[in-house]
Amino acid sequence: MQKIQAVVLAVLLAACVAMPQNPEDFRKAVSGGAVLTKTDSYEVNRSTQTVGATFKQRAQECLGVQVRTVSQTSTSYQNILTAYTPTVVATAQRAELHVQQLHKTGVVYPQKPPEGGVYIFVADATPVSANRTRIQLYGPSKGYDVLYRAVRGWTTGENMGCPDMTKIG
Repeated sequence: MQKIQAVVLAVLLAACVAMPQNPEDFRKAVSGGAVLTKTDSYEVNRSTQTVGATFKQRAQECLGVQVRTVSQTSTSYQNILTAYTPTVVATAQRAELHVQQLHKTGVVYPQKPPEGGVYIFVADATPVSANRTRIQLYGPSKGYDVLYRAVRGWTTGENMGCPDMTKIG
């Protein structure tokens, strides 16, 4: 059921606007009120450089994974292989975490997704002061709570655990 929500999100995003081809397009689509998306912002008592270093440390280990979902009912069978690709861009002035999702099997996209997959999540970290950072999150409004919780834990430094990516979607 959760994978179906992810597919619905991709289809709705594509139907409302052209599929975002980069993080900036994704930010604009979410900020513009794309269906089933949300933004969230908060501040943390950590430097932007520390948040960026945490993104680099945790993203590849935790988010660069593949997940297979198999479901079967009396009338249907789904076998979906999904690859998640994180990208971190960090400078002294800003840190960004982008997460892309590519269904390698079991899903037909309404248009060609960007290289690496459909953008599903973007986190921006910008300095408020030397040891305080503003976090802005962009992503789906449903089905991705484990990702939101993990990134919040990473940015605050309170929980450095990995999200259970089998619970995404």
